[in-house]
Amino acid sequence: MNSENHPATTFKSRIKSSLPYTLAVAIIGFVSLWVRMRPYDHVFLSNGFVKFTSNDPWYHIRTLNVLLENYPQRMFFNPMTNYPYGSYIHFGPLYDQMMAITSLILGLGSPSQDLINTVGAYFPAVLGALTVIPVYYIGKYLGGRKTGILAAVFIAFAPGQFLSRSLIGFTDHHVAESLFSTFFMMFFMLAIITAKKKNLRFEDLFNKNFIVVKEPLIYSIIAGVMYSAYQLSWPGASLFLFIALVYAVVQYILDNFNGESSDYLGFTGIITFLVSAILILPFIHPELGFSMYYYTWFHVATAIGTMAGFAALSLIQREFKNRNLKAYYYPLAIFLLGFLGLLAIRFASPSVYSLIISAPNTVFGVLTGGAATIGEVSSMFYYGGTFTLSRAFGNFTVSGFFASIIGLIILLVSVIRKAKPEEVLVLVWSILMLFAIYGQNRFAYYYSINVSILSAYIGGLLLEKVKWNELDEKFKSSVKSPADIPGFLKSFRAKQVLAVLAIAVFLIYPVYGAAMVQSTGSNDPDWAWIEACLWLKSSTPDPGMDYNAIYEAPEDGKLFDYPESAYGVMSWWDYGHYIETLGHRMPNANPFQAGIGGRRGSINETNVPGAAPFLTAQSEEEATEVLESIHPDPEKSGARYIMSDERMAVDIFMAMPEWTLDTEGYMQPYWTGDGYQYLPSKRYFDSMESRLHFLDGNGLKQYRLVYETWAYQTQEAGYKQVYNFLYGSSIPEVDSGYVKIFEYVKGAKITGTVSPNETVNINTTILTGQGRTFEYSQSTSSDSEGRYEFIVPYSTEGPIPGETQFDTAPTGAYVVSYGDTTTEVRVSEEAVLNGEEIKV
Repeated sequence: MNSENHPATTFKSRIKSSLPYTLAVAIIGFVSLWVRMRPYDHVFLSNGFVKFTSNDPWYHIRTLNVLLENYPQRMFFNPMTNYPYGSYIHFGPLYDQMMAITSLILGLGSPSQDLINTVGAYFPAVLGALTVIPVYYIGKYLGGRKTGILAAVFIAFAPGQFLSRSLIGFTDHHVAESLFSTFFMMFFMLAIITAKKKNLRFEDLFNKNFIVVKEPLIYSIIAGVMYSAYQLSWPGASLFLFIALVYAVVQYILDNFNGESSDYLGFTGIITFLVSAILILPFIHPELGFSMYYYTWFHVATAIGTMAGFAALSLIQREFKNRNLKAYYYPLAIFLLGFLGLLAIRFASPSVYSLIISAPNTVFGVLTGGAATIGEVSSMFYYGGTFTLSRAFGNFTVSGFFASIIGLIILLVSVIRKAKPEEVLVLVWSILMLFAIYGQNRFAYYYSINVSILSAYIGGLLLEKVKWNELDEKFKSSVKSPADIPGFLKSFRAKQVLAVLAIAVFLIYPVYGAAMVQSTGSNDPDWAWIEACLWLKSSTPDPGMDYNAIYEAPEDGKLFDYPESAYGVMSWWDYGHYIETLGHRMPNANPFQAGIGGRRGSINETNVPGAAPFLTAQSEEEATEVLESIHPDPEKSGARYIMSDERMAVDIFMAMPEWTLDTEGYMQPYWTGDGYQYLPSKRYFDSMESRLHFLDGNGLKQYRLVYETWAYQTQEAGYKQVYNFLYGSSIPEVDSGYVKIFEYVKGAKITGTVSPNETVNINTTILTGQGRTFEYSQSTSSDSEGRYEFIVPYSTEGPIPGETQFDTAPTGAYVVSYGDTTTEVRVSEEAVLNGEEIKV
């Protein structure tokens, strides 16, 4: 045997030829990690605090701590949010388990909180850097090693949501979704390529021809494992199952028209989704019915259904071949089979049918109403009802986005000429992800993978055009030592240099520049929110819940049995996880969009009690009715505290009426001397959010300011100027606390007797913990018998043990005045909390 053809020699030569590329991918991976670690100082603060980015990462840290406290049992139902109902956790278990296992290993079985926080902060950056590996291999098998290297470079710097969700401190499962879904596509592609190359037939499996079956079987099994890992990171993983099915239909049709067997495809699909169906079984919660949002029988059924789909497509193709039927009947047979299958499901289980039919619209459709205000699920291409490409450019850069479109077109032409399975797979995958970002821009962190691969595909074709392979061969044959490199460089042709420059300038530099700008850190959450939530934790009564305990979900149709001391904290849904994780208190609404209330279909629906109806309520009475209605027990209120910030009052206020489907009249045109300007109207200033945040709850009977953070320079002063302009008022036109906490109390009743129909006033000066003062006042008229009554929320005597330890209180007694008479009234905290009467 010739030594050059010996398997060991071939293996060594393959290793030697792959080594430079392996080293290059490793270097790119470390560069990718460096980019993601740049905001280190924004996460690990000098005071020792670890500041995770945005809201969902805080919830993952919450679930991680509960998991480690009760390992290996994880929390599935959480009563510490969406008070008074609690929430089932739809987050997949895998991301938390990976962090937990890492923490346990590094902490030798007993990790400290500092170690847990450190692991949590680094995890997204590491997973983001690892994504370089599957992207390289997909690029390699699509267009060669140079395409793979370019794809790895592009994803290493890919800006937008993929980068933001894989930066240090963004401890969320999104980066795991990207990593595992890309690994799934990589191994699925390898399984298909090897199965087709070996001309695999089902008979090879039955005849135990393992030489043919072995490699495709291994890749198919790993693809199934990766799909399961993806699915256990996000329950909506059926998105990629749908992509695999659509690809299968296209590939089967193409193979049938070309007279080729598709057994290789059927084998791969059946094995892959059989493995995934088996692996997901232990995580199913049958008690939740058939839902795609939690781990239910839906996930097993869809995997089995996809497996059956591959089997049916193969069976039909075999029948067509055996009966010599014309190829163009095959697509008709597939669509007829699909139609009959859906028809059977509709009659057998209407709920399952409805779920299947609505699923594509959920992913690919443009949302309206309140849901359209959720940043990550709004359309990539429509903002405010207007078509725009600005979001696409922000996520992928101008050159990257257009390169992906051009790459799709070139790939489509290549498929039309000669349909290679790997090209068809990437084409279908990319087109469907493009539709996905049309529906929800959150899928930008998926499409970044496609943009990187398609941009690399164009770059690879350009290098082929200038005969880059000749340089590869020359390098291998002529460069034996570093001294040979100068001579090799002289062999470069002008067109090859220009091609490299074009790729560097038009494709690499834009993503690199955007990544450098974006990876400088985030101020989210604002430190004022952290400070306010820590105050909430230390200065409000214990709600009586074991924070790190695992609670059983209530029986179907029943409420969770909260202790009498439990209460909710009302705020906009964005801040629910901060309130829970930092404040250790129970928010009414959270970033799962639970507890928002309002309407979903039309203005004629009942306005369900929740955050939106409360914050947009046009009077204290209306707001209190909402607050009391949140809790199904008429003896209990839905919340004890209300938290607000300037962003709620200005930047995102209009999102609140969007959820009630009643958006008219909050802004109106006013003549200002320079023309008409849209300014906040009476309806806006009458809203509970405005009354609380801008007017400090002045005049409200049962809501008192108990804490405020420091003031920022915001738009608040301008809004107060508009208020004074519209109402002829004179409230100070200054910025006040950025975050404010109010308490809902029964209020003390101050009663007295004066002349009939006499105007009676009450007022006091309130001093906040920030040293700011404002006036609190009410006015009423006595009745025909001279009786009057005020309900006031502030205590003049300070806090009492076991209750709110407020630092915002009157500077002195209340002053009741009528005519020329004034009377001072002091009010105890007990009177405020118990609704006691104080007679003047």
